[in-house]
Amino acid sequence: MRVTIADVARQAGVSKTTVSRVINTKGEVDRSTAARVRAVIAQLGYVPSSGAVGLARGSSRTVGMLVPSLTWPWMGEVLQGVVDTIEAAGYGLLLFTCNRGAESVEHFTTQVSARAFDGLLVVEPENTLDTIIGLHHKGLPVVLIDDRGSHPEDFPSVVTTNREGGASAARHLLADGRRRPLVITGPSHFGCVRDRLSGFREVLPTDLVVVGDFTELSGRLAVEKLLAGEVAFDAVFAHNDISAAGAMRALRAAGRSVPDDIAVVGFDNIPMARHTEPPLTTVHQPAREMGETAATMLLGHLGGASAPDEPVVLPTELIVRKSAP
Repeated sequence: MRVTIADVARQAGVSKTTVSRVINTKGEVDRSTAARVRAVIAQLGYVPSSGAVGLARGSSRTVGMLVPSLTWPWMGEVLQGVVDTIEAAGYGLLLFTCNRGAESVEHFTTQVSARAFDGLLVVEPENTLDTIIGLHHKGLPVVLIDDRGSHPEDFPSVVTTNREGGASAARHLLADGRRRPLVITGPSHFGCVRDRLSGFREVLPTDLVVVGDFTELSGRLAVEKLLAGEVAFDAVFAHNDISAAGAMRALRAAGRSVPDDIAVVGFDNIPMARHTEPPLTTVHQPAREMGETAATMLLGHLGGASAPDEPVVLPTELIVRKSAP
């Protein structure tokens, strides 16, 4: 059952008018009373309705967005898609990151619930899905921009074809005569990582798999380890462009030619991929389109449209450049 302003007022021992004043920072409320009300809001997980806040403030017209970090290479593209869409509709954006882990999540749950934005866009930070689902069940509209393959049924999501993306990389390498690929994955608990690996192996089976963490260092170390062990491989499929760049760096340092000796394919198609040496063949993940689509879905829901029952799927696309022509 949704927590109401009356529940907060009763628990805090104040009137509904006082709770409203605290939420909307209007009218005089002494510090101790305001602190008690905010503590009850956090304890009960109260999310003010956009309609109530709109009446109090004239118009909220604000969308919240929760992301793990702004340092993720493709996050800028997602954000640009979101901002372009919500600004065109006359909305503003409140952006929250989880750079400080549990401390950031605590700040989000205690502070954001009282800010009364109309709805929430989420690129899921680790260990926050239950919290987000809880907010949604209390009445907050949520759309997930899903890069991890979790696809929760509790609220709408925008996803991409990670399995097909992995398969397209494998088909391309197979057509070029590559038979012994090395796959450098991301963290194995991510659904997108499992999908990319499964799709690749369905087309081009391989037992050369190194679990990485999406960093340049993990790509470099994976290649260095296999070269040091004199393990033969004729291609690399890295699960993101950053680790693919690390793999190419290690190959160059070892005197191996890309693509003559070893072809390299990445995933994401971040802007950097066009500027590696050689330019990187990669699977385009439609990050900006995912942001645009998620924002459009959320705004439509706020306008009264029904949210889709199934994830909205945007396709990946193989972009061929000189690292694997």
